[in-house]
Amino acid sequence: MSTASDGLAAGQAAYPKRWRALAVTQLAGFMGLLDVSIVNVALPSIQRSLGASVAQVQWVVSGYALSFGLVLVAGGRLGDALGRRRMFLVALTGFVLTSALCGAAPSAEFLVAARLLQGVAAGMLTPQNSGLIQVLFHGAERGRAFGVFGATVGLSTAVGPVLGGLILTAAGEQEGWRWVFYVNVPIGLVALVAAWRLVPSRQRGAASVVSQIDVVGALLLGAGVLCLLLPLVEVDSGGLRRLWWLFGLAPVLVALFLGWEQRMVRRDRAPLLDTRLLSATPGYPAGAALGMVYFIGFSGIWLVFALYFQHGLRYTPLQSGLAVTSFALGSAVSAAVAGRLVSRYGRWLTVGGLGCVAVGLAATAVVLDVTPAAWAGRAAALPLLIAGIGGGAVISPNVTLTLECVAPQMGGAAAGALQTGQRIGSAIGTAMLAAVFYGVVAHSGNYPNAIAAALLTGAGFVCLALLVAVWELRVRRRRALLAGPDVAGVAGVAQADVHRA
Repeated sequence: MSTASDGLAAGQAAYPKRWRALAVTQLAGFMGLLDVSIVNVALPSIQRSLGASVAQVQWVVSGYALSFGLVLVAGGRLGDALGRRRMFLVALTGFVLTSALCGAAPSAEFLVAARLLQGVAAGMLTPQNSGLIQVLFHGAERGRAFGVFGATVGLSTAVGPVLGGLILTAAGEQEGWRWVFYVNVPIGLVALVAAWRLVPSRQRGAASVVSQIDVVGALLLGAGVLCLLLPLVEVDSGGLRRLWWLFGLAPVLVALFLGWEQRMVRRDRAPLLDTRLLSATPGYPAGAALGMVYFIGFSGIWLVFALYFQHGLRYTPLQSGLAVTSFALGSAVSAAVAGRLVSRYGRWLTVGGLGCVAVGLAATAVVLDVTPAAWAGRAAALPLLIAGIGGGAVISPNVTLTLECVAPQMGGAAAGALQTGQRIGSAIGTAMLAAVFYGVVAHSGNYPNAIAAALLTGAGFVCLALLVAVWELRVRRRRALLAGPDVAGVAGVAQADVHRA
């Protein structure tokens, strides 16, 4: 088998099978991210089939998201230390096995436990994708590869309800939910064989595995993320009321984590997350903040759309999923195109994309508030298409620009931290937009008003992300001016950031 080093430098010959390797890794990444949303439409079927309580059904969704978010940074660091191919194969194997366990679950308790393990496997798998892109691609090719990655993220998030509805329609609502999980098994096995043949490996270093793993840092960060996410994933069962005190503990744990990581760097030991990513890596802090705020506004819309279409308009799960398909299609196409344009237009792409998302969500809110129920799904297609086109121009360019100055040996941990922020943003946004939706329904019983209020709330956070993007654009232009008239090749600077006003 042809191999290449995980530490491949820009000056070395490119790995010839890199695009086929990318296709395989994105297929696996698509499955992991898809399972965040696809299960939503199957929850009533799961509840009837297993006799699950409301709390257990909630944990089928929220438990996966929680364990997924807890291990992202640790999974990225393990990929950096042990080799991304090795971690990719191990995590994908775990994901296939736990998917089979979920599908075969004899009880609700078993299903919740299997979903927690499945989330761990997906969280270990996801950062290997962006880490491998950092290693295998350089220059303009890296932007195109991240465009594929962004299309994977956007498409997997948006098409989950559609695919879930199709599977339930084909397999039957009583036991069809099992195939929502079983479908991962044959696809995952094909991806495993292909990854074994195509994803490059590296020689194992002389340092011991234990010396490369920051256990204390992993525990501190995991505890901090848990304190942030647990009240949010438990929001439907009173988590904010019972667990509000965890929000006060979270910043303390994060501060302890950052202090410990600085100590690891000073002692020249391998940290879980090198703090120089935050203090000395151009574009990384702003890009991570932008991603988290954008996901607050973006991720929660899928839940409120499902509530509006299924509860308010009595759509079937499949009809509800099809009603938002235009967003998914626009996002997938524009993400692939944006990946090719990011080296030319730089941060301007995310500025324009965020503007389109804000306008599209606001227009959708207005359309759904004034359109008769019989026409709501069709009337929302055009503004959702605009929002989707904008969304595709946000995710992949932001990942590219955020990670462009990150050293390849820190690529996995940096990508894991970036995606951890997105998971936190998703949890906050889902809880917040659902609270707005339920609050309006409880007060007035008016579903069109409720969806409009929730979407305008999401659009507000997208506008906040837009402010971050504009600020980062100004910083990049200032950096370019300080670097002198010839900015080509300057880290963290695109020509477009300087010359396009």
